[in-house]
Parts: sequence; structure tokens; C-alpha cells
Amino acid sequence: MPTSAADHWAIVPAAGIGARMGAERPKQYLPLAGRPLLLHTLDRLLAAPRVAGLVLTLRADDPHWPALGFRADKPLHVVSGGACRAASVLAALDELARQLAADTPLLVHDAVRPLLHASDIERLCGQPLDAHGCLLAMPLTDTIKRADAGGRSEATVPRDGLWAAQTPQRFQLGVLRTALRDALAAGSEPTDEAQAMERAGWRPRLVPGRRDNLKITVPQDLPLAECLLAAQQCEDG
Repeated sequence: MPTSAADHWAIVPAAGIGARMGAERPKQYLPLAGRPLLLHTLDRLLAAPRVAGLVLTLRADDPHWPALGFRADKPLHVVSGGACRAASVLAALDELARQLAADTPLLVHDAVRPLLHASDIERLCGQPLDAHGCLLAMPLTDTIKRADAGGRSEATVPRDGLWAAQTPQRFQLGVLRTALRDALAAGSEPTDEAQAMERAGWRPRLVPGRRDNLKITVPQDLPLAECLLAAQQCEDG
């Protein structure tokens, strides 16, 4: 039965440098409405009633985080991340495994998805959680093309059954930890947690999310995020 208790922990991997952004600092520290993207992300996760605490993974030599002076009303642990996303998430899982049970539910969320809406968290956490886990995603609506080596369209790919993965992705601590550890040991670097779970034979449930759960990736995403943030503020009154 769904519960409103704070029974989840959140993980935010933020050790990347965001090279595609071409900015002078990692994109998670770029400003959105006058505040770093990362702080918007942390605020939204920590405000969720189902979230008991959060683990943030950062580069060991990150000079930006200490300067923010961020204070949370819930437990916030900072650990050193790894060379890839999977290694960073695994470092957070290793930290949590020292104090939490293997079946503890987790939310893993991109540091640069600062527009996560409370309704998406509630919908995701309201799903029954088995060993397969679940994640927010959006069914593809655009026509999808496959390009040849020269950058020309060579085929239209049927979009039936195709979804764009979002975050948070929600799993049991022990199952996800094993899946990521095995993937990295085999030389694989999953680009999200669901890929590691799929590799291990699990089939995470896809939960429809909001379209405004934007991932900031390239420079033009920032003004779009400003507009979406203003629209959310109007919507929420």
C-alpha cells in the first residue's frame, strides 16, 4: 500500500564536467534563475516527502561545491565520484550500504534535471517496487531517422515501443549495487541505471513522466529551462 513516509534515499551523481556545454565550469553549477542548476535539483528532491536523505557524488577536487554553502534540512552526504556515471552511483551505493538494508528504495536523479516536478516523484514512488525497479520516461513522439556515415537519413525507424529515459530511476539498493558492480567489472559503462539492470536480466517498468523534466545538455537548453521554470511556477500558483 502506498505510504507517505520518508522511506527513500536519493542519489545525485554530479562528478561530470559537462563538456558538451562548452562552459567555463561544470554545467551543474551554471545559473538558472539566479541559482546554480544543482541547487534547484537538490531542493526539489529534498522537498519530496518520500525522501529521507540524499547522497551527492562530486569530483574529489571540486572547487565549486564548498563555495555554495548549501544547507539541507535532511541528511546530505557528499562522496567522491568515479570516472563515469556508473562508478559515481556505485560509490554512493557503497556508502549507503554501510547503514541501510538491501531492499531500501532509492531514487537516482541527474544533477542537471533541475525542473523535476513533485507530481513525477509522487507518481514514481507510488509504483509497486519489485527487484526490476522503475524509471520515469516519455514515449517518443517525433519521427526517428537513422543516419548513414555521411550524416544523411537512410531510414525511418518505427517509434512504436520507443521511450526516452528520464530520471529519477527507482531501484532497490542491493539489486542496483550488484548490477552496477557487475557491469563495471565486465568493462561496461552503463549510461543510466536502467541499462545496468537490463544487462543483469531485469526489466524496469517505464512510468510516464512530464515533458518539462528537461536535462540541461547544450547551451540552448538554459533559456528553455528558464521558460519552463516560469511556467511551472505559474502552474503551481
